[in-house]
Amino acid sequence: MTDLKTVENFTYSGQKIFKEAQDFLPINGTDYVELYVGNAKQAAHYYKTALGFQDLAYAGLETGMRDRTSYVLQQGKIRLVLTTPFDPESEMAQHLRLHGDGVKVIALWVDDAYDAFEQTTKRGAKPYLQPKTVTDADGEVRYSGIHTYGDTVHVFVERKNYTGLFLPGYEKLDTGYHPGTCGLKYIDHMVGNVELGHMNNWSKFYAEVMGFANLVTFDDKDISTEYTALMSKVMTNGNGYIKFPINEPAFGKKKSQVEEYLDFYKGAGCQHIAVATDDIVFTVSEMKKRGVEFLYVPGTYYDTVGARVGDIAEDMAILKKWGIMVDRDEEGYLLQIFTKPVEDRPTLFFEIIQRKGAKSFGKGNFQALFESIEAEQARRGTL
Repeated sequence: MTDLKTVENFTYSGQKIFKEAQDFLPINGTDYVELYVGNAKQAAHYYKTALGFQDLAYAGLETGMRDRTSYVLQQGKIRLVLTTPFDPESEMAQHLRLHGDGVKVIALWVDDAYDAFEQTTKRGAKPYLQPKTVTDADGEVRYSGIHTYGDTVHVFVERKNYTGLFLPGYEKLDTGYHPGTCGLKYIDHMVGNVELGHMNNWSKFYAEVMGFANLVTFDDKDISTEYTALMSKVMTNGNGYIKFPINEPAFGKKKSQVEEYLDFYKGAGCQHIAVATDDIVFTVSEMKKRGVEFLYVPGTYYDTVGARVGDIAEDMAILKKWGIMVDRDEEGYLLQIFTKPVEDRPTLFFEIIQRKGAKSFGKGNFQALFESIEAEQARRGTL
């Protein structure tokens, strides 16, 4: 059984840098994230307008797709696939009825999708998608997939012999509506919420089945307030391109954010997607102009943050204006902010993050962040 020791002295260099991670499943990055949504056309309009995503590709009745419609949007290296089923009795429709809008597929870009399936299933992964090859005039894409926590799945995508826009079966999307980008570059990490007592099971899954390492562990002393707490293990692949924090609730006086998520999502799932930017002030100011709502950070947070993080390039008054938090580790510092949930169920939200050397996850901001989340829970009557 893989030893889940926290990795020490890590740096990002594009090479294998996490000594506990194994290399039997090389991953080049996140290929796409697919959300099942109630109305893909309207969801695409929201993600373009509010978050600055751009038209990329489309599949639906017009392209020969008979069971669903999918809009593919892109910003930087981030690809979102928004999918709505036609058949109300389909598995996709059942997923929507149970969970509401949310992440179904976290697709990983690999060199060999067939080998990725073999390597993971022989180590115990439950198959989701048997290996297959799909072709069109632009070449071939090879796929496979496995189940992970809740109803979330990983699809392995091999596209080295494909020159098309996205995937076979999709055509170019151009709605004529092209709001500007918000400066998002790539997915920094994606957080999974799992039931009490399941965090260690899923961290072991990522270690044993996918060759990941435990980058850092947070317990209920690290992530807690007077009322609520959670625990988290951050799992990473060997090159550090993929990072999956796995959260579970911890005992507290009131219902934690993880418990609220599990109640409304009806099980484990992806809680938030952290997206990176090179200019967080621009990104946040642009999103706020477009109607994106962010968690409120108490003004008192900024009374002491300067002494805690030391000198930074940004003007603290500007960060306070936009509610952007700061934290520092041995490698540098980071800036981060969290949206409110992006649908009516208090489930999926986004984190905006700018790293200025820091490789950590904002531990120094946990207290203020949790108090902000608790304030929202209190407003919803779910604390």
